[in-house]
Amino acid sequence: MIDLLAAVLALTATFAYINIRWVRLPSAIGLLLTALLSALGTKAAAAAGLVDLSPVIRVLQEIDFRETLLEGMLGPLLFAGALHVDWAVLREQRWPVLLLATVGTVLAAIGIGLGLWAIAPLFGFTIPLLWALAFGVLVAPTDPIAVGALLKKAGVPPQLQVTITGESLFNDGVAVVLFLALLGVLASGSAPEPSAIASLLAIEVGGGIVFGLVLGWVAVRLLRAVDNYQVEILVTLALVSAGFSLSRHLHVSGVLGMVVLGLIIGQSGRAVALSAVTQQRLDEFWELIDEFLNAALFVLIGVEILVLDFQSTALWLGVAMIPLTLLARFASIAVPLGPLRTRFALPRGSLRLLTWAGVRGGISIALALALPAGPARTTLLAVTYVVVCFSILVQGLTMERVAKQVLA
Repeated sequence: MIDLLAAVLALTATFAYINIRWVRLPSAIGLLLTALLSALGTKAAAAAGLVDLSPVIRVLQEIDFRETLLEGMLGPLLFAGALHVDWAVLREQRWPVLLLATVGTVLAAIGIGLGLWAIAPLFGFTIPLLWALAFGVLVAPTDPIAVGALLKKAGVPPQLQVTITGESLFNDGVAVVLFLALLGVLASGSAPEPSAIASLLAIEVGGGIVFGLVLGWVAVRLLRAVDNYQVEILVTLALVSAGFSLSRHLHVSGVLGMVVLGLIIGQSGRAVALSAVTQQRLDEFWELIDEFLNAALFVLIGVEILVLDFQSTALWLGVAMIPLTLLARFASIAVPLGPLRTRFALPRGSLRLLTWAGVRGGISIALALALPAGPARTTLLAVTYVVVCFSILVQGLTMERVAKQVLA
């Protein structure tokens, strides 16, 4: 395990250095592109008989990507993202955020799933409707990890930044709950009662929010009792790691719990419990954690292609799903927000920017890897990979240009 961690850190540092020194793209995009090109080049060399990939593949197969992200990285990353959200602006934008994270996520999942189910036969695949809907759910959530830095660099107004980031922070929890419900259907072969789904949503989502509130209440009182930034940082680190682990045993959403905990410490903690020195040190610490984990995540996405065997037709199906995914994303925003755009004081061009800023990331690939074994799994994983890579590389690279055009 130590050797594996050392290898991941070495790869991450190498690709980060290459990106900063020569490629000079935004961190997430540059790391993914560098890792992806390196992996493809290595795979081509192996196909030509120039290198032996078997030792590398054995090492990569030891990494459980789903567990690494969903149970290792996601909690700290979401906490760090929520810690720096402007609470005052989020409160003003609470209704757009709530609508996008709930209604928008469901509409996007249905639209993407039905689109895949309809066009898959054109590429020689027959994907059952439930599997297609599972794909829609895992691709529907946007990634706060990938999109945050890009929005700031693009000069997006703070109001829209908070709307997009807030939606991304909360829709992960909603999507994970919906995915678990569909996963149970795929595993059992029988659809659950609506009451069972409602109960799961109430326990996971409601329980996760309540759990985060309790953790936040504990955190503020612990932080108020001391004035030592080393201890206070250690307290936040312990609450995030132990809290995320405890949420699994309580069967509540640790994703939402960490978001709520980050918001409380970022707001109430700063107001009543943290000195100016501690605030600065705490921000610097969690920014570093965010950067390091973010870098490792996108490198893992890039090199994971070495162990995945995709059919070319599945990749072309993924390419065909890109415009359908964007169309479903636009509809999932326009339906709940379009009639209320002026009421929510969203600037002109917001719907188009919200559509293009819906960047997918590691959580989509992690959920795809969690699909049960079956004939559709490999195909869906390939399609997910294509959609996510397009989202990060193309939408990410053009975010600044699109923002300037639609908000002009």
